[in-house]
Amino acid sequence: MSYGPTTNPRGDAAGESSQFLTFRLADEDYGVEILRVQEIKGYSKVTPLPNTPPEVKGVMNLRGTVVPILDLRTRFGLPGAEYDRFTVVIVVTVGPKVVGLVVDAVSDVLNVAPAELVPTPDLGAGVDTSFLTGMARAGDRLVTLLNIDRLVGATPDGGPAA
Repeated sequence: MSYGPTTNPRGDAAGESSQFLTFRLADEDYGVEILRVQEIKGYSKVTPLPNTPPEVKGVMNLRGTVVPILDLRTRFGLPGAEYDRFTVVIVVTVGPKVVGLVVDAVSDVLNVAPAELVPTPDLGAGVDTSFLTGMARAGDRLVTLLNIDRLVGATPDGGPAA
């Protein structure tokens, strides 16, 4: 779903900005709605699970809650990278679920005014952009805004998660 110049991803009226937590994957900037972020924590060892898709690194115990951990590099088909001191897990809420997203580094919180929001470009039938909300202009760079419900709630082939 894309949004016109008078609404933002939360459906607020024109003139109100939205906030996104931005992070890096490879050399690109991405953002998720700040209201969906529960916490940010340094990467620590996860418990692997058998028979899971490659992007599912495993699970971790977060204060008594077992949280699945997804590597967004793998999910997006990017080359792998060594986890280092900047690698973090962004813990997000997706409906009743809590999921951790492994990213290269957290950047900052970005305020996006409706005029800075542009729809996701049409990349043709062979490219799945369903997990993108749109793009935000931030100075001379573009930040890809993610639809966390579709990103986490769908399988890699685009179908519903089991």
